[in-house]
Amino acid sequence: MRINDDFTRPVIVHAARQDWVPSPAPGVHRRMLFRIGEEKARATSIVRYAPASAFPRHTHTGGEEFVVLDGVFQDEHGHYPAGAYIRNPPGTSHVPASKDGCTIFVRLWQFRADDRAQTVRQPGEGQQVPPRAGATAATILFDDGHEEVRFEDWQAGGSVKVENTKGLEFLLLSGGLTVGGETLEPQAWGRLPAGVALHAQASYEGARVWIKRGPLLHEDVCPF
Repeated sequence: MRINDDFTRPVIVHAARQDWVPSPAPGVHRRMLFRIGEEKARATSIVRYAPASAFPRHTHTGGEEFVVLDGVFQDEHGHYPAGAYIRNPPGTSHVPASKDGCTIFVRLWQFRADDRAQTVRQPGEGQQVPPRAGATAATILFDDGHEEVRFEDWQAGGSVKVENTKGLEFLLLSGGLTVGGETLEPQAWGRLPAGVALHAQASYEGARVWIKRGPLLHEDVCPF
């Protein structure tokens, strides 16, 4: 299976308009944004856990990175409410579940082979930095020199430009945006190749955005 696998082209996916696709685990469904592979895949997805659903224990050989969009995600290591950001590097394992249901944005098999940085940012945690023009707040969640991940809040009606020298990926968490003439709603995901800046206009309610800047696929990405 190959979905949005051409990294040379800009892509925007209106995920909230997609149908939910069942996963192998009962009660767990997905909206696929990017995928190379079958059940084992380099993948970026929106994943919904029904109340009392869980995945069996598994090891993330290629790493896992996720943001909790709503509800509370749980595993044996902790509870992660909406707004939490987690990086589980290659070799980590867990039993993901949700007692009351949740939705997450997750990236799999996209870590560098030697990346061992485990990161847990509960809501409100991270490094506060001066916001760019058009933004009201910015929080760096992770930065190892290879890639930088942050949350940004963009002011109502504001115009924002995000420079892009290595590659850029974004997810609209709340509010609304207009990008390239397209109106985006929460769960809209975009990916831009290096050299293509993100130009966006926030709606009257503003916007909260997850942004990753770095290579769209690392040269030393974990091999299958």
